[in-house]
Amino acid sequence: MSKKNGLPETLLEAINYFSDEDNAFDFMKSIRWPSGTVKCPRCSSEDVLFISTRRIWKCKHCATNKQFSVKVGTVMEDSPIKLDKWLAAFWLIANAKNGISSYELHRALGVTQKTGWFMLHRIRLAMQEGTISKMRGICEADETYIGAKARYMHKDKRTGVGHAGLKKTAVQGILERTTPRKHSRVVLKVVPNTRRPYVIR
Repeated sequence: MSKKNGLPETLLEAINYFSDEDNAFDFMKSIRWPSGTVKCPRCSSEDVLFISTRRIWKCKHCATNKQFSVKVGTVMEDSPIKLDKWLAAFWLIANAKNGISSYELHRALGVTQKTGWFMLHRIRLAMQEGTISKMRGICEADETYIGAKARYMHKDKRTGVGHAGLKKTAVQGILERTTPRKHSRVVLKVVPNTRRPYVIR
């Protein structure tokens, strides 16, 4: 364990440390709210009530007194997978120099390969965006094609009409609007095309 913050430094220590639900909960709480003040992920209100028996909070500001946990608003939301497995998976993926497959997660964590694949893609998305938080509130989506203009291309390369003919790269983006409580955020992703099955989820 680290002498500075008491956190695990090896995989074995991480598995043992996060297997304790209190440790996993406290760690995630410190990551979500570094200041120590818990805020509702939906409205950012600090007027929340902690229900210790279930390790969740109830927002007094939201109209329906919506409840939330440390996973709500993150890539771990809507997942029945416990925090100990999520945090161990984060550790494995972050420390794998040559990458890691869903089969390796399946064997290391004792989950199904399908679950390992789900966790792997969620964690990769979080690492790509630099945050585990999901976009919320009012979001705007748009797409564009990036590549050379037809008039700058050699005649032999103008293989067709439109974007597909010019072999441009399709890029989709989502903008999370700025609010009084948070700054805006943009996520961009290269996609095969801009048809519905490939829209960023």
